[in-house]
Amino acid sequence: MTQIVLPHPLTPEYARSVADRFRLLGDPTRLRLIDLLRDGERTVGSLAKELGCTQANTSKQLALLADAGLLFRRREGLRCYYAIADPAVFEICDAVCASVLQHLDPSAFRLRA
Repeated sequence: MTQIVLPHPLTPEYARSVADRFRLLGDPTRLRLIDLLRDGERTVGSLAKELGCTQANTSKQLALLADAGLLFRRREGLRCYYAIADPAVFEICDAVCASVLQHLDPSAFRLRA
């Protein structure tokens, strides 16, 4: 596996791109969608139902993630399926979630077993 050398110090352009990615991941609905897709490909309708959101809102959030290259999008008839395209997103989310749990009272969150 080839190791990527990150620019240091960050150039303004690269820092903007990284900040854009963090803004994309900074939305609770999008984070929940990514978490639901951890288990595999899902339809917009099933994701909307699980989130308790409209299909229109769910589709909009999924489109933002897909346009950024984080998700794959596949059409089959009238249905649109989404799946994770960049598994590195789980490493980012897992690191931040672990940090949150270390610094806050875990009993304040409704955790699933």
